[in-house]
Amino acid sequence: MSDSPLHNEKTVERSPNDTQSDAGKQSLNDVDPNAEESSPRNLHGVKVTRPHMSGTILDHSNVTYDHQWLMTITAILSTTLLFSLDTTIVANVQPSIIKEFGEVSKLSWLGTAFALGSASTILPWSKAYGVLNVKWLYISHVIVFETGSALCGGAPDMNALIVGRAIAGFGASGMYVGCLTYVSILTTVQERPIYMGLIGLVWGLGTILGPVIGGAFIDSNATWRWAFYINLVVGAVFAPVYLFLLPSLDLQKDVPLRQRLVRNFDWLGNLFFIGGICCFTLAITFGGSLFSWSSASEIALWVVAGVLFLVFCLTQAFHPLVNAQHKLYPTIFLRRPVMVMLQLAVFMSSVSLLIPVYYIPLFYQFAKGSSALGSAVHLLPFVIMVVVFVIINGSLMAKLGYYMPWYLFGGALVLIGSALMYTVTATTLTSAVYGYTVLIGAGAGSFLQAGFSVTQALLEPEEITDAVGFMSFGQSIGIVISLAIAGAIFQNRAVSNVVSILPGVDISGLRSAITGTDSAYFASLSPAERGSVTEGIVKALGDVYVVVIVAGATVILLAVFLPKTKLFTSG
Repeated sequence: MSDSPLHNEKTVERSPNDTQSDAGKQSLNDVDPNAEESSPRNLHGVKVTRPHMSGTILDHSNVTYDHQWLMTITAILSTTLLFSLDTTIVANVQPSIIKEFGEVSKLSWLGTAFALGSASTILPWSKAYGVLNVKWLYISHVIVFETGSALCGGAPDMNALIVGRAIAGFGASGMYVGCLTYVSILTTVQERPIYMGLIGLVWGLGTILGPVIGGAFIDSNATWRWAFYINLVVGAVFAPVYLFLLPSLDLQKDVPLRQRLVRNFDWLGNLFFIGGICCFTLAITFGGSLFSWSSASEIALWVVAGVLFLVFCLTQAFHPLVNAQHKLYPTIFLRRPVMVMLQLAVFMSSVSLLIPVYYIPLFYQFAKGSSALGSAVHLLPFVIMVVVFVIINGSLMAKLGYYMPWYLFGGALVLIGSALMYTVTATTLTSAVYGYTVLIGAGAGSFLQAGFSVTQALLEPEEITDAVGFMSFGQSIGIVISLAIAGAIFQNRAVSNVVSILPGVDISGLRSAITGTDSAYFASLSPAERGSVTEGIVKALGDVYVVVIVAGATVILLAVFLPKTKLFTSG
């Protein structure tokens, strides 16, 4: 059976001027990357594949009509939305989970397990999409994600919930890379900034709305479990599109499966990379909370992480069984300063987005006494500015062609806004906090997804899947590290601040109070004690923005060294 009904539709031949006269084919070397390309899926009826797909200008096996393309891109974007929602949806449901399961010492794992699962597999999945059939690999990731979500929703205890979050993270990163891969293949270089901007818009919107949706479930009769069950509903709605409309793309269809898996996939690199990421994340997450920074367990985690990363680097440099093209990390990009700077910038975009999303609601809960839903609603100014500037960046960068100014402008706004958020206290006016977060949101939106479009405009078509993985890795590792570092700063500083004010405070109870103002411990405090605890916690919330300040300053510095060249346009 055909993978898609699109295969049976008509095609339109290119004119002789667009093909070689003898065979109707054109070498990749003859394609001008700056020239206007025919759309890989013409919305008025015809799909023309890109040259790098099969070496031909026209591939008659894939044809897409307008309504089918609309359904396809909507279904693909839905998985990016679910990925981003799950990244942050636990920010506001944590107190309810702790109330049901207890085990506050495992609280940080609710966010970290998902981020760890996604970040540790982002590079392996990006390589896998270049080796295996894109459609079926993508669908398998959807299934894994939905399985993890089902386990989270039905979790009988905290351990099961954490395992479910990790499984969902494995699948989510694969869905996200699959979305980027499909868009990279099915759009032209001129269209790509717009579609990448659309992915960034959906990803940013989901990331920001996660706490809002989670808070809505908490304040309703649905309970926190529906924060995970909702993924199953969305997956079921789009399942027919995944099965029947997604084009079946195989970038190595002429290579035997055994060769793909043995010679074209870096198993050894994957092993050391995933192990190193896991130990590194554990070291940051447990430091100062479960283990003291000088404990043997903490030191062991850092040492093992360092050794595994060192061995990983050695395998990437000297692995005899896998050639350079198929090694896990595309080290060739490390010799291109622009690529390194763009990856670092997308890392900083995750920092600029995720930390405000997690900690703005907490500020309003502690400083202003807002409910879970009410505190999430206070994210709206930040949400709106991120969305608006992602759209502006995607459309104007495609038209004007220049990308360096977006990083300079965005980095400056992030730096200013986060420096102001560092100064907030419990008495800071809500209008002032709105203004500060608006600056951060506008800045982050200005370069949130720009790097994906820029890298693909700079590279050859056959390097696109590696570029997707390279940039996705920077984005995902930024999520893990920013959440881990911010969580460590917040928990350690909050405890330190409150203990200095109330020396006899119960530390375990205080850690419970840090999860939100509706904790049993917080409610048991006297008004005077509650005020002191609030003061110490709000000060710790401000300290978290030091990480965002560093991110903004780094982006400004990177912008200074980025080329002032013009991309995307043919003129």
